[in-house]
Amino acid sequence: MGGLARRFMVTLACLMSALALGSCDRPAHPVEQAMVANPDEWPSWGRTGHETHYSPLDEIDADNVSELKLAWHYDLEPGYSASTPLMADGKVFITTGHSHIRAFDAETGKELWDYDGGTRERAKSVLQMNWGNKGIAYDAGRVFLVTTDGYVIALDATSGKEIWKTYDFPDDAPRNANGAPRAFAGKVIVGFGGADISPARGFVTAYDAATGKQAWRFYTTPGDEVSPVNRKAEDVMRKTWPTGWKNPDGSRRGGGGSAWNAFSYDPELNLVYLGIGNGFPYNQQLRSPGGGDNLFLASIVAVDADTGAYRWHYQVCPAEQWDCTATADMTLATLEIDGKDRKVLMQAPKNGFFYVLDRATGEFLSAEKIAKVTWAERIDQKTGRPVENPGIRYNGKPGLFEMWPGPTGAHSWVPQAYSPQTGLVYVPIMELPALIGEGQEGGAEVAAGMGVTLIPEVELPGGHKSYLKAWNPVTQSEAWRVELPGTWPGGVMTTAGGLVFQGQIDGKFVARDARTGKELWSFKTESPIVGAPISYRMNGKQYVTVITGAGGQGAGMQTLGNQAYRTDYRLPRRVLTFALGGTDTIPPFEMPERVPLEDPNYTPDAARAQAGFMLFATRSCLVCHGWNAVAGGAAPDLRYSPTITDAATFRTIVKEGGLKMNGMPPFPQFTDSELEDLRFYLRTRAQQAPAEHKAYMERLQVAKASNAKPQDFAGKWNIVIQSPMGPQKAVMDLKVQGDVVTGKVTADQGTVDVAGGVANGRAKLEGKANMPMPITVSYDITVKDGQLTGENSNGPFGTFPVTGTR
Repeated sequence: MGGLARRFMVTLACLMSALALGSCDRPAHPVEQAMVANPDEWPSWGRTGHETHYSPLDEIDADNVSELKLAWHYDLEPGYSASTPLMADGKVFITTGHSHIRAFDAETGKELWDYDGGTRERAKSVLQMNWGNKGIAYDAGRVFLVTTDGYVIALDATSGKEIWKTYDFPDDAPRNANGAPRAFAGKVIVGFGGADISPARGFVTAYDAATGKQAWRFYTTPGDEVSPVNRKAEDVMRKTWPTGWKNPDGSRRGGGGSAWNAFSYDPELNLVYLGIGNGFPYNQQLRSPGGGDNLFLASIVAVDADTGAYRWHYQVCPAEQWDCTATADMTLATLEIDGKDRKVLMQAPKNGFFYVLDRATGEFLSAEKIAKVTWAERIDQKTGRPVENPGIRYNGKPGLFEMWPGPTGAHSWVPQAYSPQTGLVYVPIMELPALIGEGQEGGAEVAAGMGVTLIPEVELPGGHKSYLKAWNPVTQSEAWRVELPGTWPGGVMTTAGGLVFQGQIDGKFVARDARTGKELWSFKTESPIVGAPISYRMNGKQYVTVITGAGGQGAGMQTLGNQAYRTDYRLPRRVLTFALGGTDTIPPFEMPERVPLEDPNYTPDAARAQAGFMLFATRSCLVCHGWNAVAGGAAPDLRYSPTITDAATFRTIVKEGGLKMNGMPPFPQFTDSELEDLRFYLRTRAQQAPAEHKAYMERLQVAKASNAKPQDFAGKWNIVIQSPMGPQKAVMDLKVQGDVVTGKVTADQGTVDVAGGVANGRAKLEGKANMPMPITVSYDITVKDGQLTGENSNGPFGTFPVTGTR
């Protein structure tokens, strides 16, 4: 299409969408100066305190984005790189790995300096070595970072030398810091994570940006220490913990409320907004036996930027007990609502609703579902509180409940973006359910003391999908959506050029039309992208920068749904910078095919594999190495690692910390027997990996229809399921009447009654079992030439090949 014709089509599209989004000659909503200040730079996580991830630059637009080329790149070592870069003072700053900071010339990509935060040498716990930093901050010639183990550091932006360094954690409670700090109002705002594993009291700290001295500390759950400036907040909180937060011996029974990711700032109102996380234990009856809303868990809290004094709050999940957090981006904007300009705060937290609040007062304005939600019917317009669905409060009830969204959320930490031009918020959305219930006898808790059984990655119809959704916050309705590959979407940036940029799990960097979602440009990056891109201008030229590399999913989730895509730890990680007319290139890269391990001494042992599986699931292994040991790119895929075939090497790495400097912490608490059970489980997974992957890919690529008739399924079948614990033999005895199939599946572990039907030549059956928690076991099978083939979905643990003969 020629340039003149294209501009005509764009003009026509603008006219057609003017009623919904505003014309192309003016923004859809008023533009606040604080949102677009200093358009040439990107000095903060969301560019400004409004956290819009919006660039006012428009040299690159829908007409010429097809001419966008690589301007420069930098090759990174393996390690965490799901982070967002910054640009200020003519330099691009990045953080990767464990607090490794680099500075580059913004035009040429020449490395100017680097700084290692030292986390790997100092870290005292597994929690302090997991993943890495998601971002850094800049202000007045200083770069700020928070190391995972709690040091807040200011570096000279010109030289990379330390200006000041202080320690943020007040005690030995398990904490880590991996979110980006913010530099607002002459202060550095710092949070931390860890609410999933202990009742440690949450807090947010502000440090003087020039000196490193503590300016204020705001506590997010009640406690004994109460400063005068925190008195009002403490009074508000204590009323919502009616039986207190302590055990009879004085130790903390309940807590959490860590604010590890989301902070926004309004300079006119002089308010800093804090996004607060979930509570511990998850089970509210253990955390707060007397009930109550348990503020400020799962809340947005506004505090005075100078003093940290409480101003207002809004709670997205009162009395939360589902890992419901308000730690996603909080975007500030001015929207025209009911004919009036309203200064608002917008958030799409984990719980599946999109919220619009008055940011001066905290008044609830509106909320609607942006994804599939089963925990609540709606948010009551009068009270602003959720109308919960029956059964979602699992306390004292048997079994597990299906919950949408699951604990990863409909929207996680990966940034959303807002364009005042279109008036739309661009949100990376996931459709991922979970099974949740009260802690089961015999274990099955995610971590000791949580009081909940939680299966975070469940295969249910409609799940394992992700989208980029353009959301109209005024009408609370979807403007457009694009289905994305895999289940872990990348962060988003939008520009005044009418574009939305986003990386994908399949190794593409994409630019879309901000009004329609149409793909206008893409670049093959050779690696997945999770972190958000940025845009800046140097000497009149606009650039776009993004860092490649998978990671950031957390807690071993988000791996099974990405098996179709290589997210390998060893894939090249790079800083990529684009401009119109760029002349740089990257070499083509083909990841070698994964070679199955040779392990001639391996002999299947289901009981031992089960013991190893429980260790893998409860000793933090799955946090980095993935659910069922299916890695997601944050760490090596152990199913293909030769280290698991040699006991001495495995011991050196796992128990003695032989790869600590690579980010693999030591686990000295493993006994020798446990270590061998764990290794045996991984050897078992290695044996099953090739067939499992083949079946998964065939499931994606081949239609499931067949010519089998209902009676072909009748009879007794000797079946073999390639489970995570090794080949599981069973007998499937089926009866058929019409299209209805009933029967039993009998194995050494017990018998499961199954029932279902036949359609399009396939039988789909379901039954209930206990392992020890209640789960659903399902089969999707067909018969051809007397052979039974298909899949067995073993509850939430994954889908595996099944074969059988009569």
